[in-house]
Amino acid sequence: MNQTGAVDILLVEDNPVDRELTVRAFSKHKLANHLAIARDGEEALDFLFCRGEYGCREVGEYPRLVLLDLNLPKVNGFEVLAAVKADPRTRMIPVVVLTTSKEEFDITESYRLGVNSYIVKPVDFEKFVVAMKELGYYWLLFNEAPFSKRDLSGEAGDP
Repeated sequence: MNQTGAVDILLVEDNPVDRELTVRAFSKHKLANHLAIARDGEEALDFLFCRGEYGCREVGEYPRLVLLDLNLPKVNGFEVLAAVKADPRTRMIPVVVLTTSKEEFDITESYRLGVNSYIVKPVDFEKFVVAMKELGYYWLLFNEAPFSKRDLSGEAGDP
């Protein structure tokens, strides 16, 4: 990934087809300008917590939205969600699970861990594009984020 600037959306998705469909859907509606992609849960955590390959990222520059698949290699989506929601610096980042699973356990566990929304990926491409457009517009244009260049725990970040 190697994204170091401001990011609106962090897409955490290991499936290359689903990644490409999501990027195409966001691009079609001009929502992909500041999109970063993590291909597994470990990379997502490194990105969010500015460690490893992302150690040069500025702490406090959090995405406005994390789109999180559940079935990920290295660190699964539940573990990513738990880590994000447990840390005072990141707990207020909106996280939307975007998955193919309709399993009751996955839905319940996601909400128990603090997910903001749970969306089952539409199989039809046109429906998927519409869903991504609406999701992007809601979280990036209509939703008021609880922060602006600040630590999400409410503490002011570095100027």
